[in-house]
Amino acid sequence: MERISKEFLRFSMHTPVLLQQAIEKLNIKPNGLYIDATFGEGGYSKEIINKGGKVLAIDLDKEQLLKKKSEFLQDKIIFLQGNFSQIEEIAKKNNFYPADGIVFDLGLSMEQIKNSSRGFSYKNEDEILDMRIDINQSLKVVDLIRKKSAEELEEIFSKYSEEINSKKIALEIKKRKRIEKVKDLLKAIDKALGFKSEKTYSRIFQALRIAVNNEFENLKRGLKGALNIIKKEGRIVVVSFHSLEDRIVKNFVRENNLNFLEKKPIKGVFSYERSAKLRTIIL
Repeated sequence: MERISKEFLRFSMHTPVLLQQAIEKLNIKPNGLYIDATFGEGGYSKEIINKGGKVLAIDLDKEQLLKKKSEFLQDKIIFLQGNFSQIEEIAKKNNFYPADGIVFDLGLSMEQIKNSSRGFSYKNEDEILDMRIDINQSLKVVDLIRKKSAEELEEIFSKYSEEINSKKIALEIKKRKRIEKVKDLLKAIDKALGFKSEKTYSRIFQALRIAVNNEFENLKRGLKGALNIIKKEGRIVVVSFHSLEDRIVKNFVRENNLNFLEKKPIKGVFSYERSAKLRTIIL
């Protein structure tokens, strides 16, 4: 999870990073079918509808959908709570295929980070370490930390954040009787390192969020499902926020003999979006 600047919070509460670039690459057609696989604050869906498209909006976070539903004309959009790993099943069940375009934005919305009280950000020190995107799932980060061994935690940190101090941090966490709140985890990280490091906080929080929500496996399944419901001339746009996600996208394209619309990804320009990469997959 990237450090959030004041500029980002001021201008981007409801605007996805690289929104206009993504909409341009989707190449919206009047009455075309478009799937917003990660609805969030609804930025993509609004732009697609404004350009004449119809939207199937999917989000794992039911609260996000309920908050935004009243802002849309219901004849232009279908809202569904679900995991984008099941995108093929959802689209077929709702007769919303073949799709002209699909967009995956792999970042959390600012609403989730700031106001969900689920411990997504290391800046919210008094929040419980929950990090579930779907509050109906039983496993929270606090449960994951309790159940996993030091070796298993080290593997999570190494695999999902490439943190060089993974072993030290995992061992320190398991020494403690209970890690329940954000501040408890920060204290363990500080003790393991011997100093404070916001970069390390970001990496560890990222790794735990990915693990508890099974994000990488869901992305792989989601991309595979998208391929089965996209038109031959359709486009799949993916906005990723770290190298591990981008690697999954590149591997998917290579393994399925697909192509990118452009050889190099579109990258964010401003300080708050520099980690973002946009890739457009074509058949």
